[in-house]
Amino acid sequence: MNVYKRATLMEIVEDIISLDSTMRFAAIIDLKGNILESIMKKGKTSLKSQKEEEHFCKQVAQRRKMRQGFNKSLGKVRYVQVEREKVTQLVIYPKRKTVYFTLEPEVSATKKMTIVSKVKKITAHL
Repeated sequence: MNVYKRATLMEIVEDIISLDSTMRFAAIIDLKGNILESIMKKGKTSLKSQKEEEHFCKQVAQRRKMRQGFNKSLGKVRYVQVEREKVTQLVIYPKRKTVYFTLEPEVSATKKMTIVSKVKKITAHL
């Protein structure tokens, strides 16, 4: 049984952000792109304004819908990773929510995969 089934969304994002020192931001988004809960790592500053963050999350939801069109031929998306100069962005698609989180840039591939696996376990019930 997933121990997170009874956890609040805030407890979940708090646990995600505490997984690693390279974490910057974590959010749980509904299927329409609305931010249900989010948290910025203490000591980090946001690279986007709140309005930009909300707009970005709406686009994350739109891209999820577009990617689902390829599920039959390519299989379901396991995760999405975007490498930028200032940040690494990752998105995971549990059934009813979307999990978006960011890491510091230049994190090793092995460390990223470890974090993705942990986030998937934490959010599997969403």
